[in-house]
Amino acid sequence: MTLKELNFFYKLSENPQVTQVANELNISQSAISLAIKSLENSLNEKLFDRIGKKLILNEKGKYFKEKTLPYYLKLIDAQNIFLENKLVGNIKVAASKTISNYIMPNIYFDFLTKYEDVKLDILTINSTKIVDMILNSKLDIGLIEVDLKNSSLIKEKLCDDELIVVTSDEKQERNAFIDSIKKRWILREIGSGTREIFINKIGKIANDLDIFMQLQDFEEIKTIILNNPNTVTAISKVAVKKKLDEKKLFEIKLKNLELKREFYIVYHKEKPKNLLFETFIEFLKNRFK
Repeated sequence: MTLKELNFFYKLSENPQVTQVANELNISQSAISLAIKSLENSLNEKLFDRIGKKLILNEKGKYFKEKTLPYYLKLIDAQNIFLENKLVGNIKVAASKTISNYIMPNIYFDFLTKYEDVKLDILTINSTKIVDMILNSKLDIGLIEVDLKNSSLIKEKLCDDELIVVTSDEKQERNAFIDSIKKRWILREIGSGTREIFINKIGKIANDLDIFMQLQDFEEIKTIILNNPNTVTAISKVAVKKKLDEKKLFEIKLKNLELKREFYIVYHKEKPKNLLFETFIEFLKNRFK
């Protein structure tokens, strides 16, 4: 059973004159007859009574039309959408927490506003889990904070970022070596891009830090830091910009150490790149040019 066979069937159900239908569709009468015969064979039922040169819809044909026409019309609508290259479909995307909370909300909103027939399934998880899900074909696109190397993944730079060390203690020295900061460290959980980059950058010094708590959420970390001047954290500058401007948090500039990093788009190298996928990727890149 094909859409072409169904099209001929519905045309003939409205006009039993095979010659007229053939002329309307600009095909031969024999092509219509063969298509109808193929449809009837697939159903093992006769849908028309043959009366002279006419094909008259019988009771079985009327029942078949009643049950199938609504679905046929929906299929034709769907086919027309794709033939018109209208952007439609569903993307599963996940972003690490820094990117998800402070960068992506407006981008998601603007993309869905522009392409109303698109659906985004959005997750907020750490970079390690994002990579695992992409490798297991559970995600289309990931937005991560770590510079990974994996032969199965395509990685493209999204933008630059900077980790900074902050405290609510306004008396804390504003320039310091990291091992001279004698406060309790509140860090992200193991597996997060923020933590991984921070620990890798400071090297062996990490073994001497007083890591007091490890949390999943930036807002929880900020709440603790704001309420406890004896604490400190390493966090993305975009996540604390407002509190820095309000002078509720204070940056401790590290001597001889920069915590620069980059945000990346990642996806599986074997991921089929359809129109929706490519449009979303390009939309993301254009927001950071």
